[in-house]
Amino acid sequence: MRTRYEPKLLTVFREGYALKDLRADAVAGLTVAIVALPLSMAIAIASGVSPDRGLFTAIVGGFLVSLLGGSRYQIGGPAGAFIVLVATTVTAHGLDGLLLATLMSGLMLAGLGLLRAGTFIRYMPYPVTVGFTGAIAVIIGASQLKDLLGLRLTGPEPGPLIPKLAALFHALPSANPMAIAVAAGVIAVILTVKRFRPLWPGMLIAIVAASVIAWGLHLPVETIGARFGRLAQGLEAPRLPPVSWAKVQAVLPAALSFTLLGAIESLLSAVVADSMTGRRHRPDTELIAQGIANIGSALFGGIVVTGTIARTATNVRSGARGPVAGMLHAVFLLGFMVLAAPLAAYIPLAALAGLLAVVAWNMAEKHEFATLIRTSKADAAVLLTTFGLTLARDLSTGIIAGFSLGALLFIHRMATAVDVRDTDRDDEEPEGFTPALTVDRDIATLKISGAFFFGATAQVGATLDEIGARPKGYILDLSGVQLMDSSGAAAVASFARNAARRGAKVFLAGAAKPVRRALMLQGLRPPLVRYRSDVQAAARALGRGGDCGLA
Repeated sequence: MRTRYEPKLLTVFREGYALKDLRADAVAGLTVAIVALPLSMAIAIASGVSPDRGLFTAIVGGFLVSLLGGSRYQIGGPAGAFIVLVATTVTAHGLDGLLLATLMSGLMLAGLGLLRAGTFIRYMPYPVTVGFTGAIAVIIGASQLKDLLGLRLTGPEPGPLIPKLAALFHALPSANPMAIAVAAGVIAVILTVKRFRPLWPGMLIAIVAASVIAWGLHLPVETIGARFGRLAQGLEAPRLPPVSWAKVQAVLPAALSFTLLGAIESLLSAVVADSMTGRRHRPDTELIAQGIANIGSALFGGIVVTGTIARTATNVRSGARGPVAGMLHAVFLLGFMVLAAPLAAYIPLAALAGLLAVVAWNMAEKHEFATLIRTSKADAAVLLTTFGLTLARDLSTGIIAGFSLGALLFIHRMATAVDVRDTDRDDEEPEGFTPALTVDRDIATLKISGAFFFGATAQVGATLDEIGARPKGYILDLSGVQLMDSSGAAAVASFARNAARRGAKVFLAGAAKPVRRALMLQGLRPPLVRYRSDVQAAARALGRGGDCGLA
């Protein structure tokens, strides 16, 4: 019998795993490894670290995500969404600070999984996701302009977007036509292969072709070897990054940002895999696996690990049967690194910049962005707030502001959806009405519908306050209330106490058990109020003077 945190690998083995499944997973794993090889190095370089650290991340992190994760098809590794955060952390705190922040983020992610927070993280509003993804795409594209154009800056490249673009603009006279040609060729090959041979590894083909041409023709373009030297031909020995209380405090904001984005990205990737396969992932198990993978990546010198949507989708399309495909993808990457690491020195940086330009273009979700802008003003406001603040400030600010604005707008929508109306009138005006009267004009009857929560208390409370005095009493029909929190119950309690002071009775009709429980916790018990199963029963009780019993 499985537990809540059981990895999907055990589920797959329990269901039966045959040789044909292993063959399918091996093919899928090799396909994903071919895609991940150049991409992992490109993301690492764009993040301000050496390309082999991107491979460490894909090997160690990717293996652990598949081994322990809650998705059958998730592929873990370095992701373009983290480029900005990782680069900023490296600039501010150095490589050891980045490794410590990654390790801390792993502990936080595992903690979120153990606290069963996976379900709540998936409640991120869609406009927020599209907004920060679009902003990240813009930032990634801007970060690649220097290598894509072969520019030479007189000083360090600025981090913020506007100063960066200004510095790059002033450096335009130093552009290298050969670098531009290499980058343009890589982009053209990737797009052409995707158009006519979508199952071929277009990224790898483009990078290999660019490297061979640049080496064979002795093109004057900067290469991985020229900037980073010889790459490692295997994993580093695991080591714990230097830890001190001051360092922990310094990198804590970065670790929190890694955790927030990592949780969102990994669960979003798992949801994409679910939509492609009809399966269901285990979000808490996935968060724990992501946490352990980040800890492992940091110990082996890698950067932040998360679920990668493009590689996960490639894994599904390649016929993967389960997590073994992701584990084999990591093994294949290790084999490539051991055998072919010296050849990576010949890869032009302009080629990797062209590859990341394609990645940024695909990340931008342009159609979704335009659709949300047209759909509603509220969604457009959340989207543009997230997008703008991510560009102007940072990712965490953009996500928090977008989520907060989205939550406030949702509360407003829910509050305005609450209906307080006259049950005896056909036009049923939700506001500004004269309360309904039963046969006895000394009794007022009102029906409340919707979610009666803190956002709606002002509207409902004002309506209740407008009701004039009724010598006999009031009937509140709560049969249409699906949800009531303590604020809603407190508003009803205040109304009931005011009525009691005037000597009038209050009957609550049709309240569901959860609603009645919330009311009773606010002290709404006989003789302050009376409960009845429906409005007719309450009207009959008031007509004969009422009583204190429960229906």
